[in-house]
Amino acid sequence: MARWLDVELPEMRAARVNLLGETAAGGLIHIELQSTNDAAMALRMLEYCTSVYRLFRRLPRQVLLYVGEAEMRMPRELTGESLWFRYEAVDIRTLDGDVLLESGAVGDNVIAVLARLQNERDAVRTILERIATLAPAQRDLAFAQLVTLAGLRKLEEFVEKEASKMPILTDIMDHKVLGREFKRGMQEGRLEGEALLLRRQIERRYGPIPAWANERLLKCSVAEIEALADRIFDAPTLEDLLK
Repeated sequence: MARWLDVELPEMRAARVNLLGETAAGGLIHIELQSTNDAAMALRMLEYCTSVYRLFRRLPRQVLLYVGEAEMRMPRELTGESLWFRYEAVDIRTLDGDVLLESGAVGDNVIAVLARLQNERDAVRTILERIATLAPAQRDLAFAQLVTLAGLRKLEEFVEKEASKMPILTDIMDHKVLGREFKRGMQEGRLEGEALLLRRQIERRYGPIPAWANERLLKCSVAEIEALADRIFDAPTLEDLLK
């Protein structure tokens, strides 16, 4: 041993996984949804794994389901002299969306907009037609979910245009919750969430964020934040990232 390090370990944050299920055989499956590339994803998945083990004394099978627009570029393992950790990662665009579209469950149909489709616009029309047959409360919820997910594929304007052609959905478009005020709020919420994730990535890679960098980040749009999240893999310093 060359020297001992006097280090105070960071306090563990309370982790909340996206989905945790139990199979008929008693196994645990953890599914984590991710819309941006996170350079620290392997570490996060390991932290989730150990947190689940503390609660259930069972190690879960872990699957990261990537729903973002940029190419998936995240490390899938952590290795060391006496450690090897790996999780599964699936880009939802590699899944057959037409199979989801054939499902009798509207929830499956809505998720199909993120997967691989032969024709995205025809799929949106089909989903809207099925949403229109639902009871009012279910219709509002399904439409809100479709608008949110369509935004990840830059299809939200097409969804709005097609929905406006269906009288039964016109009321939703004009509704104070699901109208333009709602969509503006969704954009603001998306900006806040992605900005928070980017800040966490920056702090883990470069350390505390200085004042000049904080001012720069506050002015970023959603598109700029996503671009920075991709570049963080290659930028050796914070200055290089934000130049």
